[in-house]
Amino acid sequence: MNVIRLTAVAVLSSVITICSIAQDKTPNLDKREKRQSKRIEQGVKSGELNNREAARLNRQEARLNANEAKAKADGVVTPKERAKLQHEANRTSRHIYKQKHDPQKK
Repeated sequence: MNVIRLTAVAVLSSVITICSIAQDKTPNLDKREKRQSKRIEQGVKSGELNNREAARLNRQEARLNANEAKAKADGVVTPKERAKLQHEANRTSRHIYKQKHDPQKK
């Protein structure tokens, strides 16, 4: 009886570990999203971004987060999904740069 319980506990802990690892399959993207959010905040503080531009960029970041959650939903982030997420993050980064460096001010 104890062997069955130990086996069940071992299997359960393995499943939990696998699920938690699967949810963190994009650590580089997570770090990048934090850096981009800081860039947006800094742009608002310095006046390089007005409120409308910041709101648009934040919506793009939110969309990226939603797409990342969809990719992680099945527990596996495929190389194709990872490439799509990176492409979307690249596009958002370019938009942040362009908005911060345009001649428009508040």
